Amino acid sequence: MKIRTHSESHVVELDDGSDWQIFPGDLAATLSWKPETDLHLEHCRDGVSSHVLVNAADQSRVRVIGADETWPDGEVKNALKGG
Repeated sequence: MKIRTHSESHVVELDDGSDWQIFPGDLAATLSWKPETDLHLEHCRDGVSSHVLVNAADQSRVRVIGADETWPDGEVKNALKGG
């Protein structure tokens, strides 16, 4: 999948029409994303996110949830403390 829009640093819209919120601790990994960046969506259950977006070029992974979902506060705080 390719990026349709990434105008807000924490939200990305893919060319399939899906919208995803990027985990706050993973935002730095998205700084190099360009419209031609090839991303793959994978299911994940790590207590914080439901999915990960994988950059096909470098295999970096960012945790995401649907754009209309909310992050689980306790898990987010623990994940950010842990790095």
